[in-house]
Amino acid sequence: MPSNRDGMIIAAARLLRNGERVLVGVGVPNIAANLAKRLDAPGLVLVYESGVIDARPERLPLSIGDGTLVDATLAVLPMGELFSHYLLTGWIDVGFLGAAQIDASGNLNSTVIGEYRHPKVRLAGAGGAPEIATSARRTIIVMEHSRDRFPAHIDFITSPGHPSGRRRPDGRGPWRVVSSLGLFGFDEQGHMGLLALLPDHTYEEVLDRSGWRIPRLVDPVPVLLPPRAEEAATLAALRATLPKGDSA
Repeated sequence: MPSNRDGMIIAAARLLRNGERVLVGVGVPNIAANLAKRLDAPGLVLVYESGVIDARPERLPLSIGDGTLVDATLAVLPMGELFSHYLLTGWIDVGFLGAAQIDASGNLNSTVIGEYRHPKVRLAGAGGAPEIATSARRTIIVMEHSRDRFPAHIDFITSPGHPSGRRRPDGRGPWRVVSSLGLFGFDEQGHMGLLALLPDHTYEEVLDRSGWRIPRLVDPVPVLLPPRAEEAATLAALRATLPKGDSA
């Protein structure tokens, strides 16, 4: 049986549809998007914050600045042009992000852990995440599930989620959250709820590892199909393209 991380990556990859334009974040979104393109969504258009449109990397990119992204790509644009002419105009179908913390409304923190002026940990920061989270037609968030990552109150709002008390009227903003325990969506009030569990996990685990009581959006809660042999093998092959010492 794959690890929680593998199950999370595969569940996230399954959410991407063939032909969509996805702005790929670093970390788990990067490997999940590349997995989807090699399996069920070969026409997926991978867009990277560095200005790369329709990337077709032969190996798993190490970052948004990895040279493999420009091999056989459709276009490489200045970053400002990508954001102003493509992202902010609604051309991007899916924003695919990770974060250090998320709250019940889908607000994301990738800035600091602890008090802003005296943080316990200074994180990488916003980058283009706020614009991606607010301007893509919908946003998928992927992250490990623990109480410190799913707290009742996050330490800093880097990327806004749904306004308090309602889902965004334009349909944008957080759409799905994939964690190492399950798949989550948002109700009409813009509050996160459980849609499905990863295999071998329970709703009680979700409650135990969350800083607030996450409700079930469906009852009974279904269990996602376990990874197919092809998904597990392709994920392993992607990881094998990384330089020795790097992980995904």
